[in-house]
Amino acid sequence: MAVIVNDKYLESFIGEDDTKPMWEKAEKAFESVKNKSGIGNEMLGWVDLPIKYEKDKDFNNELKRIKAAAKKIRKNSKVLIVVGIGGSYLGARAAIEFIHSPLYNNKKKSTPDIYFLGNSISTDNFYDILKICKNRDFSINVISKSGTTTEPAITFRILRDLLEKKYPGNEQKVKDRIFITTDKNGEKSKLKALADLKGYETFTVPDDIGGRYSVLTAVGLLPIAVSGANINAIIRGAKQARENYYAGDFSCGNDCLKYAVLRNTLHQIKGKSIEIFAAYEPALTMMNEWWKQLFGESEGKDKKGIYPASVVFSTDLHSLGQYIQDGERILFETVINIKNQKYKIKIPEDTANIDGMDFVDNISLDEVNYKAFLGTILAHTDGGTPNIVIDIDDRSEESFGELVYFFELACTVSGYILGVNPFDQPGVEDYKINMFSLLGNAKYADKKSTLVKRLEEMGVDLEI
Repeated sequence: MAVIVNDKYLESFIGEDDTKPMWEKAEKAFESVKNKSGIGNEMLGWVDLPIKYEKDKDFNNELKRIKAAAKKIRKNSKVLIVVGIGGSYLGARAAIEFIHSPLYNNKKKSTPDIYFLGNSISTDNFYDILKICKNRDFSINVISKSGTTTEPAITFRILRDLLEKKYPGNEQKVKDRIFITTDKNGEKSKLKALADLKGYETFTVPDDIGGRYSVLTAVGLLPIAVSGANINAIIRGAKQARENYYAGDFSCGNDCLKYAVLRNTLHQIKGKSIEIFAAYEPALTMMNEWWKQLFGESEGKDKKGIYPASVVFSTDLHSLGQYIQDGERILFETVINIKNQKYKIKIPEDTANIDGMDFVDNISLDEVNYKAFLGTILAHTDGGTPNIVIDIDDRSEESFGELVYFFELACTVSGYILGVNPFDQPGVEDYKINMFSLLGNAKYADKKSTLVKRLEEMGVDLEI
């Protein structure tokens, strides 16, 4: 089993009497997941997804088409541009960096470079990536359930125009380089309607799976497959996780529920309002970002929820580490510990001992990193910051799949414990309505004058 929750560093913070009532809530919440009886249950499609690829003909065919499309992209393109925001890109990028490296694009390889656009509206960022890609053969994977999400929609307009200018009069070459991941229904998705009109290959975002839970669908699997990662192994890891968490007696013996219990005990009983997700590998930086979206959007509503933050150590020990050690005692840490590294680097001996570091002679960097991990946990817990440790075997595809399923299930259980719907995000719509109003969307014309007046009264320039 790849994912183990270690609570030995919590002994001075919480006890059995604290966690017992939370276990009862967690078990009831999990029953709601299993029975699909909880709030938002229409969005629980991810629960059985790992076994659907094996047992469901449509899902199996989708998986085959994903692999074929990835092979096609690897053959005819030097670059894949993935267009999406939030759950439509974070999972794929997290997987590529987790499995390969944050330096994936810089490494010598037979697979295409992969860049992510449509996750911001920054002109400079867009320009830099276009400059890198414009003289190279590239493909586009646009990911949007509705096809009308602002950032991806604008990005796709620009990229499609660039492709059409790159291959003038050759619709087939353009068509061969555009892949759409969206709703299967053209009446619901403008993107699906366009794909049908133009003949672009399409993949499906299932109706019962939301964006932040979609990494194990075509949303994540197509870009991941293009990178050369083994997507069958990812699914296998998720399937193993499902089997582990769905088997046997759940009373205090399920690591996934254990994580939900511990974090909610620290929050609801001990008053900790911030959870810091800490990793000791830069390769987990985007995994941190995926985790923040998963828990932030799932729990942060109805004036409830634990605020998710993240750090990468030892880097952030020289910045945020000061606050974690000595700041206000409103936070706890969840630390990922990767037990087995891909490579070994030995520190050479320096007989002159100029740097005074003779105590690290002939030991591995990995050992130094592990001692930093242990030393930090002891320091932070001594300083009053509780630590949950999640041990994983390695950065393999199987471990990634298991970790994804672990967090998706734990997040859902946590949401139910809090009494919120883990699958909606009503607060995200507020900024969109304001932005559309200010841009002149006719649908919100009645609101524009009110917003403009407010901004003028504040002395804000309405034009850049």
